[in-house]
Amino acid sequence: MCAGCGRGFARWPIVSSALRLVKCCSRWHRGMDMGNRKTNVPPVLCVVGKKRSGKTRFMELLVPELKRRGLCVGTVKHDAHGFDIDHEGKDSWRHRHCGADAVCIASPGQVALVRDVAQEPMPEDLAASFLSHVDIVLTEGYYRSGHPKVEVHWGGSHEQPLCAEASSGERNILALVTDDAVSVSVPRFAANDAPGVADLICGLFGL
Repeated sequence: MCAGCGRGFARWPIVSSALRLVKCCSRWHRGMDMGNRKTNVPPVLCVVGKKRSGKTRFMELLVPELKRRGLCVGTVKHDAHGFDIDHEGKDSWRHRHCGADAVCIASPGQVALVRDVAQEPMPEDLAASFLSHVDIVLTEGYYRSGHPKVEVHWGGSHEQPLCAEASSGERNILALVTDDAVSVSVPRFAANDAPGVADLICGLFGL
């Protein structure tokens, strides 16, 4: 099912299905208005996998590869357990704890925003609010979202990847990154084949 409009499409072969997904919702991915969807939303691809599968390691290969192709890349790390980048006792922490609803920390080279939210934002909301200037957003996590996904698998942690499970076809997993000999119905890439996955991503989103 398309992540943007909910329309169904043929599941396999996986690459052509992925291209149909983007064609179906090109207005959503390329920034045109679709009712409640925000405008200027860059395309989102999720790098997913079970715990200790090597997702961050592969992100460290994929981001530079996309940068070498001239793309501006934004990333989102999903943390289901919560996090805090502001440390107790710091001035910015004191700003928040005296009642500020949002705190912006700025320096000559970087800026950060700390803000409470009523509910967990989805990747497209983060892309629209904070990353609209980039060409593509890669998330680490968000397996349950409707966005296209690349799974990373390492047999040293888990016997079977997510895409081998019966329900994974509904999760839009487009490819598997692994060096393990597992039988799956999606294209496979070696654990260090960031160029191959970058080719898939660029073809998928027309970048």
